[in-house]
Amino acid sequence: MEKVKNILEKALKKSVFKRRCFFLISDILLISASMYISFWCRFNGDIPSSYKVILPLYILISLAFKMTFLVIYNLYDISWRFVSLETLIKVFKAISVGSLSFGLFLFLTRVFWIFQYVAMPRSVLLIDYIFSLILIGSLRISKRVLLEGLKSTFKEGRLSLKVLIVGAGSAGEEIVREMTRGNNSYYLPVGFVDDEPAKKGIKIHGIKVLGNRHDIPEIVKNNAIDDVLIAIPSSSSKDIREIVQIVRETGIVEKIKILPNMNDLIDGKVMLSDIHDIKLSDLLGRAAVNVDVDVIKDFVQDKRVLVTGAGGSIGSEIAESIIQFCPDSLMIFDIDETEIFYLVRKLGILKSRIIPIIGDIKDDTRLEVVFREFSPQIVLHAAAYKHVPILEFYPEEALKTNLMGTKVLAEMSMKYNVEKFIFISTDKAINPTSIMGASKRAGEELLRIFNQKDKTRFISVRFGNVLGSRGSVISLFKDQIKRGGPVTVTHPEMKRYFMITSEAVLLVLEAAAVGQGGEVFVLDMGEQIKIVDLAREMITLSAYQHDRDIPIVFTQIRPGEKLYEEILSAEEGVKPTDYEKLFRVRNSNKINSGFVMAEIDHLIEMSHQCGKREEIIKSLRVIVPTYHPWEMGGGIENCKW
Repeated sequence: MEKVKNILEKALKKSVFKRRCFFLISDILLISASMYISFWCRFNGDIPSSYKVILPLYILISLAFKMTFLVIYNLYDISWRFVSLETLIKVFKAISVGSLSFGLFLFLTRVFWIFQYVAMPRSVLLIDYIFSLILIGSLRISKRVLLEGLKSTFKEGRLSLKVLIVGAGSAGEEIVREMTRGNNSYYLPVGFVDDEPAKKGIKIHGIKVLGNRHDIPEIVKNNAIDDVLIAIPSSSSKDIREIVQIVRETGIVEKIKILPNMNDLIDGKVMLSDIHDIKLSDLLGRAAVNVDVDVIKDFVQDKRVLVTGAGGSIGSEIAESIIQFCPDSLMIFDIDETEIFYLVRKLGILKSRIIPIIGDIKDDTRLEVVFREFSPQIVLHAAAYKHVPILEFYPEEALKTNLMGTKVLAEMSMKYNVEKFIFISTDKAINPTSIMGASKRAGEELLRIFNQKDKTRFISVRFGNVLGSRGSVISLFKDQIKRGGPVTVTHPEMKRYFMITSEAVLLVLEAAAVGQGGEVFVLDMGEQIKIVDLAREMITLSAYQHDRDIPIVFTQIRPGEKLYEEILSAEEGVKPTDYEKLFRVRNSNKINSGFVMAEIDHLIEMSHQCGKREEIIKSLRVIVPTYHPWEMGGGIENCKW
């Protein structure tokens, strides 16, 4: 091994020596030629004999100054193939300082010896400077220009994808440089489009800005574009949807690709490997989340944290996010041992102590053991039954988990001096029409009461649907598309809020960190999206055409569903916080603690009996006056799922 290393070192030294000698000899010849050409130009091709005698001396002096500064600026230790703008700037500095020094020397020695009789014309100094700069700079960049030209010819001659880049900003510039730098790129950038009028017509790495987004159809048609790449990491979902719609209207482009948003780019650097086909999350949940990482870190670091429902979509994402902030220990609690198994495997390589716990949040005996043995300081309660239509037929089960389970867990938290208890609520708790939403709102009211009783601080956070969560409409549509359709949508006007899981979880942690107790926080979830538009988009992203390849069928609104969700109820207002996308609910209703607790205990008692739906609804309406229950119109077997 040592022998191989020595051979490689010798070969490298030999290669460096050859390159230095080449540049040294080339510079001597070019500087000499520059001086000769300057005199030749000055005297129209007929250099006087007096100057012919002294010309070699002038060349030697010029070489001495210019070569010295070329050495000082390290212009003999460069990679010829990868010459950059920085190298050319160094050439400019070296030649400029060298020529200036040469001129200064001639000025100071003009009274000595031969210089007083044959003074160099000042125009020769200027011409020599220009020629030296051009010749030395051209030599340094020649190899890269040649290789780039050959590479471009090679790419145009092979099967390459002609790409139109949307966005002529820094990301667009970087990605085009990546595309044109290596032969392994199958992308051939044809042009840019950008909405900034001042950029139209300019060239970036030789690629021209051809127009704005509204010019895309004409540009695609005139240039036989294969792919369109959206290179605007800071763009919103709304902008992306508009651009995608314009591209699709061309009917020509097969693929639309995109760069991830700025939060997902490593160190903000753009690479070819970052390019991916456009996804649902790009169209619906693109907005970057600027959370206060330091406040979350201070909240979590070196703390003992318990996450319930850790096997679910939200709970597992909470666990994965928390582990990044170095807790003392992380207890992941769920009734599903399979999901806990997979989560442990996912988190197991990390340094913090992971404690998997199988159990039911309704089981106070199990919880007692957990709290006594592990003493959690923070509880994030994500365990819940969440499927609205199903729970309409099983209200007792919804209450057992969503209300009774929350009460048992909260009481155990107070008993063992938990610092903060964070309850994951839902937008369906606002003016609920479902058992699920009403049970969650009752949980919020329960925790408002508990917050007044003990030093444990109780905080609730509401947000909407999460893209890709288990059992969500996204999963349903994917399965229906895979089977060839039809895709079923309950109503053409049905709308919902959607968030990316990681975005929602970071905001939950931020709310947990800044909450003082007793608050209900709501997240800025952007605009509501029509479910039918979501279905059409998923069909299109699956390379089908809706209503031709995959039909969309409207069924009916399912039990407990609303046409659209709300963020606040009539008695509530909202106050901004110091944190983006995070708002504090202002509830003007005063709560009668004793009365509400009595109703909650009555509900929990009824949850252990069957056939109590009407009584359950009656009690829920006492706790949640804005609850407007869905009227039963048949059994579960008659419901169109």
